[in-house]
Amino acid sequence: MISVTFYYQKDCAACQAAEQLLDELQVDFPHKLVKINIDDEPILKEEFQNLVPVVQIGPYRLSQTFTRQDLQAVLGAARDRSSHLERIDEGYVDRIQKNRRITGTDRFTRWMSHHYMVLFNFVVFLFVGLPFLAPVLMKSGIEVPGKVIYSIYSPLCHQLAFRSWFLFGEQPYYPRALANVPGVINYEQLTNENPVNVWEARSFVGNDQIGYKVALCERDVAIYGGILLFGLIFAASKQRIKGVPWYVWILVGLVPIGLDGVSQLPSLAGLNLPFWIPMRESTPLLRSLTGGLFGFFTAWYIYPLIEETMKETRRLIVRKFAYHTQVQSGEATD
Repeated sequence: MISVTFYYQKDCAACQAAEQLLDELQVDFPHKLVKINIDDEPILKEEFQNLVPVVQIGPYRLSQTFTRQDLQAVLGAARDRSSHLERIDEGYVDRIQKNRRITGTDRFTRWMSHHYMVLFNFVVFLFVGLPFLAPVLMKSGIEVPGKVIYSIYSPLCHQLAFRSWFLFGEQPYYPRALANVPGVINYEQLTNENPVNVWEARSFVGNDQIGYKVALCERDVAIYGGILLFGLIFAASKQRIKGVPWYVWILVGLVPIGLDGVSQLPSLAGLNLPFWIPMRESTPLLRSLTGGLFGFFTAWYIYPLIEETMKETRRLIVRKFAYHTQVQSGEATD
């Protein structure tokens, strides 16, 4: 027997008339009717508010104004299609029944489609927050857990001390002399190293006098901070913010961080490079700015795309749960 999904609104005269037509056609075209009030689900109200009544029968759909003949045509087409598939495909009926059963995965999917931004924001907050716990633990003398955090993040970030934030010390950062940041002790003065030993800078954690470095570099902190910031804004808007165009993401998010990051590479190479290759080191402010732009605009580009996928998931899962509640549960009690 074919299944008919009927989207309606309360106190809708056209919806009541359409439902009456479906009831009258039940004799000639037996079907299982699944009624869904779009006012109960925001995603359906957004999609169907100006279209109800909507009748969905397999791949066929009728909306707003349709006649008895229109309904007869799609009901007949859906019935013939179902009969044909049953004849040529032995597993068709079993797959249909299996797909209509509610599983634990379905329940998780329904929850996830509504609350995924809470989960995303929590994971990003945890990811960018733990690196700040490392210097707190080191300062408190709880060194083993602190070193574990540094070790966990080591494969994910270069952790160069001269490109990292420091807590509980004389300065919040100790940039290389090449960065030309006025009024601060640079990394070479701090360590009496010139040229800088990159491997030692990576393993250097700090001490009580100069402070302890955060387990993520300045740029990475800004990247994930930007992602978290947009994620919070996106969640507060109830995922209504439209995605930024791809070319804006490239121009504002990707190009600045690419230029700032790549232009620093010659200064770390330690080679006798040609004089025309400029040697530069970015500043903490510039790293944070370009990293923040990249993180914010990347999230702005990706999160709305994810929301479109989640919308479709919610549409499908609402129909499946409605079928289970109204049809299968009813059959079980017959």
